[in-house]
Amino acid sequence: MEKSNPFTDIKNHISFHLEQIIEEAEMMRSSIGEKDYCLLCELAHIRDRFNEIQSSASFFYLKAYISDFTTNYIEIAKAIQNLSDRRHGALLIIERNQAVGRFLQGGIQLNANLSSRLVESIFFPGNPLHDGAVLIKGDYIISAANVLPLTEQNFGNKKVGTRHRAAIGLSEISDALVLVVSEETGKMSFALDGTLYPISSSEAGFQNGDKLKDH
Repeated sequence: MEKSNPFTDIKNHISFHLEQIIEEAEMMRSSIGEKDYCLLCELAHIRDRFNEIQSSASFFYLKAYISDFTTNYIEIAKAIQNLSDRRHGALLIIERNQAVGRFLQGGIQLNANLSSRLVESIFFPGNPLHDGAVLIKGDYIISAANVLPLTEQNFGNKKVGTRHRAAIGLSEISDALVLVVSEETGKMSFALDGTLYPISSSEAGFQNGDKLKDH
């Protein structure tokens, strides 16, 4: 049996949802004014579809952003998926072209081979290294318990936790990609160039040989 291409699967998934949105928008336009028609309900449904598309696209680009910098991106994906399932908060820095060491504080050197089990054990609640961020360079975990600079962005009334602020903060001053797993919700996201992007696990081609969620 021919193995599916994760990138093709994601693109098809996005195309499907776009087609559904177009159909639903046409139905909305023709139904506006009908007595029992719930316009707000349909708008909420379309918003959910757009959120699904954003998550799918985020996964697609995430893989493209890190695959050139580590051959073990599947191990990273497995780790954050498992951490997400258990709601273990996590923060992972994927160093790319620019060295980020000068921006970090308080890290503990590990210089260990990158694996999903090691990443998961580091962020297991109670582990002395679980606070702070893991620094990944190539196929190695360089250090853990790193403290990152926090962004000074104003998020208004939106609640943005410390992990997310740290992820955004480092991505504002370097080209690093920073992965976040929320301890409260189990959601996954990644920060790049000062912006936080949600990742959905439902369509992540990172599982079973390829799978990837937000804080």
